[in-house]
Amino acid sequence: MLMKTPTQSLTEQLSQRLAQRIRDRLLPAGARLPSVRETAQTQGVNPSTVVAAYDQLLAWGLVEARPRRGFFVREFDKKKALSIDSIGFVATEKGGCPGAQSGLAQAAAEPPITSPINATALIRGMFHHLSDKPQPGMGVFPPDWMASTFMTAAVRKVVSPVALQTASLSYGEPKGDPALRQALSARLRSMAIDAAPGQIITTVGATHALDVVSRTLLKPGDAVMVEEPGWAVEFARLDALGARILPVPRGPQGPDLDVMARYCEASPTGAPPKLFVSVSVLHNPTGQSLSPGHAHRVLQLAHQHGFYVVEDDTYSHIAPPHATRLCALDGLRQTIYVSGFAKILAPNWRVGFLAAPPELTERLLDTKLLGTLTTPSLLEKALALCMEQGQLRRHAERIRTRLDGARSRSVKLALAAGCTFVAEPAGLFGWVDTGVDTEALAQRMLDEGYLLAPGALFHAARKPSTLMRINFATTQEAVFWGVFSRVRDALR
Repeated sequence: MLMKTPTQSLTEQLSQRLAQRIRDRLLPAGARLPSVRETAQTQGVNPSTVVAAYDQLLAWGLVEARPRRGFFVREFDKKKALSIDSIGFVATEKGGCPGAQSGLAQAAAEPPITSPINATALIRGMFHHLSDKPQPGMGVFPPDWMASTFMTAAVRKVVSPVALQTASLSYGEPKGDPALRQALSARLRSMAIDAAPGQIITTVGATHALDVVSRTLLKPGDAVMVEEPGWAVEFARLDALGARILPVPRGPQGPDLDVMARYCEASPTGAPPKLFVSVSVLHNPTGQSLSPGHAHRVLQLAHQHGFYVVEDDTYSHIAPPHATRLCALDGLRQTIYVSGFAKILAPNWRVGFLAAPPELTERLLDTKLLGTLTTPSLLEKALALCMEQGQLRRHAERIRTRLDGARSRSVKLALAAGCTFVAEPAGLFGWVDTGVDTEALAQRMLDEGYLLAPGALFHAARKPSTLMRINFATTQEAVFWGVFSRVRDALR
């Protein structure tokens, strides 16, 4: 709740709080502000105070008013600069700051925002320190879950004075540290994926690996099939490359095969899709895993129509031992494998990799060299040591055991709070139906110090949703669900 002080009016406090959230991308472009009446109720102020605060946001150029629809965070042209003063949060555009009335007139004249979800808002929000509370919308394990001593010891072993001097004063191997690629090859063989070290290229995280593949195989206008719901960053990344995104509904067994077949036979772009990007195991956000039958059908379509399947196996370290993987069934002929270690080991080491058919590796390597030259070899050497000595495997086993307990507690609490799971709970994430608009719910939960991941974030285009993704590791305490129930019931 807001409280009037000798130095700040309630209007100033509310307008500056909302301006800060817009600056931090917790309220991304296109987000609808709660109605005046709703904000007055949640903040415990008079509606006139909210009207004045919204007018101030209009004057600063941070929001626009749409007749009979409400107030929306503005989306700024890339050629314009948005700056918010660190003290007064005064927003200006190059060429002058519009007043409240001119901002209202301009907003009324502009067309509605129809752009995809702002994925950078999700990234900023997931790592924004909103409060010291466990964050249900975060996409990673809590730091204390991943803490270990063996990583530090591994780094010490590979940075002897001579080794540090040698590694620092020369570029590493273009494809990545040979010892790490050898260890990765052995790990993939244990998953029935036959990839020689020469087929493996290390990258700056799994997202970079996905980007290397896209930049190598796509040109603007090419069609790419992507599972929906899916990872917002992948939608936005492909859109930024100029790709035509073809959403494929994801079900309990895997992607909708009929939709994929229709895309292949009559693509809206006039050409068949070039790629299909899939999180086949422990899908984000549903937690579902691909069935063997679906996997065979997907590969049949890929070979028949000539598109590559990019298998994003980000959650491989917490996956069931015998999970079905497309790359294992295909033998890396029409498939490309992508994974990394940020989710399970060391987010800031930024070590990822891809494994590809032999005929593609040199083209993929060229793209990597153009973007990053090589990747830092010291951390790659340390990771190889952790893998060779079995420390990473034992670390992953401990996290899986801890996650199983957290998932059990979180599911019970979610069900007790009146939520339903639209997919069988598995892995790190739960896909939950709340019964209310989760974008509106997310904005109200910010006032309570919690960051949610509303369902609209996981679709190629913004649309209302009652679903949200929860992180089982951060929603196993009753305190969060008590606050959630209170805010959700008030929203109803």
